[in-house]
Amino acid sequence: MNLEKLLANITVLETKGTLDKEVSVLVFDSRKAVENALYVAIKGVVADGHSFINSAIEKGAKIIVCEALPETINEKITYILVKDSSKALGHLASNFYDNPSKKLNLVGVTGTNGKTSVTTLLFDIFKNLGYPSALISTVEYRIADEVIPSTHTTPDVIRLNEMLAKAVDKGCEYAFMEVSSHGITQDRIEGLHFKIAGFTNITRDHLDYHKTFENYIQAKKRFFDELEVGAIAITNADDKNGSVMLQNTKATKKSFAMKTMADFHGKLLEVDFNGMLLNFNGKEFWTTLSGKFNVYNLLLAFGIATELGMQEDEILQAISKLHRVNGRFETMKSDGGIFFVVDYAHTPDALENILDSINEIRTKNERLICVFGCGGDRDHGKRPQMGKIATQKATLAIITSDNPRTEDPSAIIKEIEAGVEPQNFNKYVSIPDRKEAIKMAIKFSEPKDIILVAGKGHETYQEINGVKHHFDDKEVITELYKLMSK
Repeated sequence: MNLEKLLANITVLETKGTLDKEVSVLVFDSRKAVENALYVAIKGVVADGHSFINSAIEKGAKIIVCEALPETINEKITYILVKDSSKALGHLASNFYDNPSKKLNLVGVTGTNGKTSVTTLLFDIFKNLGYPSALISTVEYRIADEVIPSTHTTPDVIRLNEMLAKAVDKGCEYAFMEVSSHGITQDRIEGLHFKIAGFTNITRDHLDYHKTFENYIQAKKRFFDELEVGAIAITNADDKNGSVMLQNTKATKKSFAMKTMADFHGKLLEVDFNGMLLNFNGKEFWTTLSGKFNVYNLLLAFGIATELGMQEDEILQAISKLHRVNGRFETMKSDGGIFFVVDYAHTPDALENILDSINEIRTKNERLICVFGCGGDRDHGKRPQMGKIATQKATLAIITSDNPRTEDPSAIIKEIEAGVEPQNFNKYVSIPDRKEAIKMAIKFSEPKDIILVAGKGHETYQEINGVKHHFDDKEVITELYKLMSK
């Protein structure tokens, strides 16, 4: 692409060198530079891309976008000075791929919990309605029928535009993507044009990165602040921060709720492990999904689909045909009558929601055994909270490892145990080895008991000391139960 065309709608402070150049590829990692590449020097948390300008040039980059010109100017290179190279990258990427987000109905969903469920539900709803779409989620990326392994909740902005352009080429009209707080603050959605933005909820998470809960809220809010006139913002009216998201948005404001008046209102009429009978905007229907938190997820998906022009009846019919999202309240039943629930819940709020949902379903004649842990190198403050919640809500909690990463699993477990209240000391055991913890849960259980294995959900690995080892909760449950039933 011609450099001058690539710079459309980007505020340039100064240029050195000719703009009459062709750009072969955009890169912000100097190691990926090739002949005629445009290298964007970004000041990151760990390293400053300006330190690698010469390295990019040596590998063939002919254009440099930066916030500070290097001391030595290479006359064969074009330098473009901008105020914020991270933001400039977003617009460069959109221009390079011919602004694919303008050609799609792009929907972004943010919040602490529910992003994966809502975006996946939307993708499946529109597939059932006959519309090929794109999905960008924590679990996987999908472009119509093509499945691509997921690397980040919100990929970098070059990769995003590349996938959206591919979706346009494949005839997709809609794209549904998770928008993480990291992605927002790191400008990974800069330059994208969102038709609809949805907000699920917000509770404590990622404070290892954002430092304070207020910073975390503001990161989410920025997504709505930057929406364009003509966009639609749909937020959870039952969450006290739902209205905060809308304070400065230019978008049309819509809401969904179960407890208060809203544009999209839902009621939970019946629930068991097989599904729920729901009422949305006065219309009853059945879904195989379970749990009150899934009512909110379905309600947001329903609201978004309605705002995209679908008819309520056909949306509800499509919802009735949906299967559960991978690793989200997935249920398994053993031949011996034990129920297993596998869920990604890894925050205090998510763990509380899943335990409350199971407690609403069970008759209390069955025991609820909860196997869970907390990830290493992440927010320490949520660990005691989760210890307190699990021992309050479950009959027995088995504290174990999640992804310890570079931390000592026993140290993580001690921080979880610190939240257990004295009256619940006899309601938990700690077993660092996750497989042994699941084995112990099965050994303790009796027919009709419910075992919740929380924290990893769809993940098929366990990260220990920087190495990802294969570990799938569902595989382990199946293997252990068969082994112990012999």
